[in-house]
Amino acid sequence: MNVKNKIILVTGGANGIGKALCERFFAEGAAKIFVADIDLENAEKVAGSVNGKAFRLDVADESNCKSVVSEILNETGRLDFIASNAGIGGAEGSLEVANDVWQKIYEINVLSHLYLARAAFPAMIENGFGAFLITASAAGLLTHPFATPYVVSKHGAVALAESFAIEFAEKGIYVSCLCPQGVKTNLIASAEGEPENFLMAEAIPAEECADAVVKALEKETFLILPHAEVEQYIINKAENRDRWLHSLRKIRKAVLAQRKEFLSKGN
Repeated sequence: MNVKNKIILVTGGANGIGKALCERFFAEGAAKIFVADIDLENAEKVAGSVNGKAFRLDVADESNCKSVVSEILNETGRLDFIASNAGIGGAEGSLEVANDVWQKIYEINVLSHLYLARAAFPAMIENGFGAFLITASAAGLLTHPFATPYVVSKHGAVALAESFAIEFAEKGIYVSCLCPQGVKTNLIASAEGEPENFLMAEAIPAEECADAVVKALEKETFLILPHAEVEQYIINKAENRDRWLHSLRKIRKAVLAQRKEFLSKGN
C-alpha cells in the first residue's frame, strides 16, 4: 500500500511516533491527514504543518471514536487508512497495581483499536479497500521484566492485530502491527524505572520508526519491526522459552541491584 493520495487518520498524532507518521505521510503525498489526540493543542499544530485537520480524541471512549470517524466519512466520503497509534505507558509492578490503572491501560492500549475498527471497517469494506495499523510494542512480543500491565496490554494489541489480519484480509482490509523497541518520544522520556539495557539502549528517533512503517506498508508486511534485532529476539524466545525467561530474570535482578546501589549513595 502506498500512502500517496490516501485519506488517513492518525491517533496519538500530537507527539512522538504519531507526529512523525503524520509528517512522513504528508511527505509521501497523502491526500488528507486527520490528526487525532487527547492533546488537541499539539494535534492542531501537527495538523497545521501537514495541511490536515485536528480532532480531540479520547481513544478509550468508543462514542468519541465513532464520532471522529463519522465526521471524516461525512467530509471525505472515505477513510483509506487508520494508524491506530495512541497508547500509554504502564505502571511498574503487577499485583500491587490498582485495578483502575490496569483498566485504563487496557482500554487505551487494546480496546481503542477495537473501537476504531468497529467505526471504520464497515465503510472500508463497502469501499473495497482499507488499511489499519495498530501500534503495539516489542514488549508485546518479548515481555518486559517490570511493567506487567503494559506488557499484558501490548500482547493483547498484537493478538488483536493478528485476529484482524486473519478475518478481514478477504474483505479488502490490510492490517499491520508496529512493534518498536525504544523510540525517543515523550513516553520514553517520562518513563521512570525503566531498565536501560533492555529498553533504552537502542532507542531510535521517531522519524526512523515512521520510515520503517512506510517501507513496510509498501510491501504490505504484517509485523513492522523498526529494530532489526527484535526479530532475532523473537526467534530466541520461541526456541527456548525457559532460557528466555531466565535471561529476563537476570536482567530484572541486575537492574534492581543497580537501583539499590544508586539509592544507597544518597541519589
